[in-house]
Amino acid sequence: MKNDCDILIVGGGLSGPILALALAQTGLKVVVVDALKEKVRKNAAFNGRSYAIALTSQRLLNGIGIWDEVKSQSEPILEIKVTEGRAGEGPSPFFMHFDHAEIEEGPMGYMVQDRYLRHALLKGMEASLNITHLSGQKVTNQIASPSNLSVTLNTGKILTTGLLIGADGRSSGTAKRAQIKRNGWNYDQTALVCAIAHEKPHHGVAHQFFMPPGPLAILPLPNNVSSIVWSETTHNAEIFNKLSNTEYLTMLRPRFGDFMGEISLIGQRYTYPLSLSVTQRLISERVALIGDAAHGVHPIAGQGLNAGMRDIAALAEVIIDAVRRGEDAGSIAVLSRYEEWRRFDNTALSLATDTFNRLFSNDSPSLRGLRNIGMGIINAMPGLRRTFIREAAGLTGDLPRLMRDQPL
Repeated sequence: MKNDCDILIVGGGLSGPILALALAQTGLKVVVVDALKEKVRKNAAFNGRSYAIALTSQRLLNGIGIWDEVKSQSEPILEIKVTEGRAGEGPSPFFMHFDHAEIEEGPMGYMVQDRYLRHALLKGMEASLNITHLSGQKVTNQIASPSNLSVTLNTGKILTTGLLIGADGRSSGTAKRAQIKRNGWNYDQTALVCAIAHEKPHHGVAHQFFMPPGPLAILPLPNNVSSIVWSETTHNAEIFNKLSNTEYLTMLRPRFGDFMGEISLIGQRYTYPLSLSVTQRLISERVALIGDAAHGVHPIAGQGLNAGMRDIAALAEVIIDAVRRGEDAGSIAVLSRYEEWRRFDNTALSLATDTFNRLFSNDSPSLRGLRNIGMGIINAMPGLRRTFIREAAGLTGDLPRLMRDQPL
């Protein structure tokens, strides 16, 4: 019996549509089941949410025909400055400074607003004859067999596919139904997310300021605007989030400093709890997980989305190569190649972000001394500094073709 589609993707946020577009351009028939209604996604206004897209992730977006849609609204990340200190006291004299001029490939990445990226993905899916977008619908059950997998939607409709992809976030129903367990813990930290306008230009510089309660990231957006990801203890974050905009800025200013002149809030304010959540497996029978459905990490290095992008590029390559060889792309033999490719990288990122957060989110005098010495050494060594720059740009490791500017 013929399946309803080659690939069925659960999740219409970012990862699901990106993978759908990558697969559809090779001729595969893809269904994307999106719990959120399309009208809601299309009408998204500026809300302060933005993403740091590494250079290799930008290549992926270019490879699926999306980058031209968001390029004019993006901001290149030309430098990254990393410091530490306490609110109101200014940064430590020890720092790390990464400049894109030290590598040949170009900017380390780009900042893109959530609304522009989502609109571009919706437009791309609408234009593709190989993608069916089922918005406002949910998967309620999935049953795998040796030959295919069937899913039941909340409408009662049943669809069959050769492979089910879970792109449905940290609380992935796809993973739960496949009995894939998760490991992790709560950091007792909450991220306060917003956007600010500032008097002076940012010159494409991203700042990461480590403070005892958690890091403050200041990320450049077009014009004199920056995206803020401010990590605080959950107790403090609850208090700050209840403040008026004026009071909120009063709490932010000592942490932000005055190096960009006067600041003001634009758009909405958001909070989200910070935790580590990693699945024990990336695959099951006719099931594969990508993005936050597979691994949710601390935003300390801004690499969570980019790790998901690597999942997408790797899985797309594994699937397409298998199909071209006449293999069953949903078989464990094929899916194991994806898991082997991504498991070490995802585990390493999870450990690195967890270690960095524990190392920097404290006020221990001894650890502060070690941090300052470490940052000073890294900043003074061009070779080591260049390694960090290439890591930030996503240029290290075994890169899939789409991340090397090569077609699938």
